[in-house]
Amino acid sequence: MAIPPPSNLLDEALDGKGAGDFAASPLSGGRMVLVEDCVETGGAFVLHHLLKRCLSPHSSDAVVFLSFAHPFSHYDRILRKMGCNLSSQRDNKRLLFFDMLMADRLGRNRGKSVEDIFVALYGDVHRAVELFLSHEEGRRHVTLIVDDVSLMEIDAKGSSNLVLDFLHYCHSLTSQFACSFVALNHDDVYSTADRSTLLLQMEYLAEVVIKVEPLATGLAKDVHGQLTVTNKGLEDISGKLRNKVHIFQFRIKDSSVEYFYPGSKT
Repeated sequence: MAIPPPSNLLDEALDGKGAGDFAASPLSGGRMVLVEDCVETGGAFVLHHLLKRCLSPHSSDAVVFLSFAHPFSHYDRILRKMGCNLSSQRDNKRLLFFDMLMADRLGRNRGKSVEDIFVALYGDVHRAVELFLSHEEGRRHVTLIVDDVSLMEIDAKGSSNLVLDFLHYCHSLTSQFACSFVALNHDDVYSTADRSTLLLQMEYLAEVVIKVEPLATGLAKDVHGQLTVTNKGLEDISGKLRNKVHIFQFRIKDSSVEYFYPGSKT
């Protein structure tokens, strides 16, 4: 039997308990996780961490990955450094990768409308989730990952309403199939007016919001940025629902990321 990997501060924050008691996938239970980063401090490493976690040998989970940002080879190279072979996972039918950079995938050469493209894409995603959860595949949990929403909006020809509709449909899978839904978006690429629609709607849908930010004090040798993880609507000891916030810092290494509390690194 494979031994589950040790927990870290990010996994514990996602679990919402502040302790190492979490399932093989810290996203189990059908939640939406929104990762917000900025140009100065990217949050792609959070997606890499979650992808590896979902595909852990300790679990039987599956992943549907929509990539608007990079081809499969990019993620495969990074995850190999982290000890996860995406090519093998894809061959073993635990990973279905949609490369949205391909012209045919977006229907650019077929004269399709943007609406038709996104409707067809959601149909593909829905069928993939159903297949993974079917008796033949035997997967008990599926995570849908989107990298990233801002580039999706470009493919939607700037239509934030179309992107929101697509995200709402994807979010509906969390209740229909108890799937988890992870989306990366950039907090600093929108005007104030745009933010009030797309980002705020996404923050409203998400049960967990992870903000990836630079240090307020500036650059530090051993600290690359700060994570603020907000778990919404967790029950406290009195039975009331409250938001639980975890704040810690991180350092990106060649094949891993180190997480630690503020003040423990210089």
